[in-house]
Amino acid sequence: MSDKHIDDITGVATTGHEWDGIKELNNPLPRWWLWTFYATIAWALVYTVAYPAWPMLRSATSGLLGYSSRSDIKAELAAAEAAKGSYVEAVGARSVGEIIADPSLRDFAVAAGGAAYKVNCVQCHGSGAEGSPGFPNLNDDDWLWGGTADQIYQTIAHGIRFATDADTRVSEMPAFADVLEPAQIQEVAAYVATLAGDEADTALATPGKTVFADNCAACHGEDGKGSRELGAPDLTDAISLIGSGQAAIARQVRAPRHGVMPGWSARLGDTTVKELAVYIHSLGGGE
Repeated sequence: MSDKHIDDITGVATTGHEWDGIKELNNPLPRWWLWTFYATIAWALVYTVAYPAWPMLRSATSGLLGYSSRSDIKAELAAAEAAKGSYVEAVGARSVGEIIADPSLRDFAVAAGGAAYKVNCVQCHGSGAEGSPGFPNLNDDDWLWGGTADQIYQTIAHGIRFATDADTRVSEMPAFADVLEPAQIQEVAAYVATLAGDEADTALATPGKTVFADNCAACHGEDGKGSRELGAPDLTDAISLIGSGQAAIARQVRAPRHGVMPGWSARLGDTTVKELAVYIHSLGGGE
């Protein structure tokens, strides 16, 4: 012990280590720190014995207490299901109008319908319900079959041109390439373009009005405002499902494109369809 070097300034023995003339003082750790450190080691050992901890080839040690976080999650999910059970039952028992009239039930249906929309509807109508060519925007006020909550429910439940549902909505625009002459198609396309305020050949639009009255007014109305009973779109607004402009209109008149929407009632159940109807109605475009 006599060979220990004592630092002249601090009076503390050094460890004997030296780097570039700098010597390390041999200051021991405080006892309270050491005992705390030892206690944490002991606690860790006890914890790994009591709880699942040590990984093995195909599983892990289960621990003496038999604790499982999965059991806690299952219990929490069961509690959540029980909490919303009364709401789900109420939605199933009431009409769409009654659901909307009840603020708490409406809020629940909007939340549940929003979740169902993200799973089943975004593929066609978009994540923001903004639609895309051939798939309608659900935020605006343009509804082929009506935008009340009950009408939206009917459309979602039974679909459009969905062959396997007897109550599906059906509207078929004939292919006028077999009915009209090419020149007449161009004329009526020009006239329909003027109804929505689009640029068109006015020389063609004048005779096109007569072609429209003879062939199109029966469904779209003499003023071109459409018919929700027939699913015929309003031709006077700036909203177009397939495309706007004289050329796009001519293509649709010549060989119409008809989309198909599945009926969701059989797949999702009546309760979820009601929730979807309330959610879509809440987007702002519903009437």
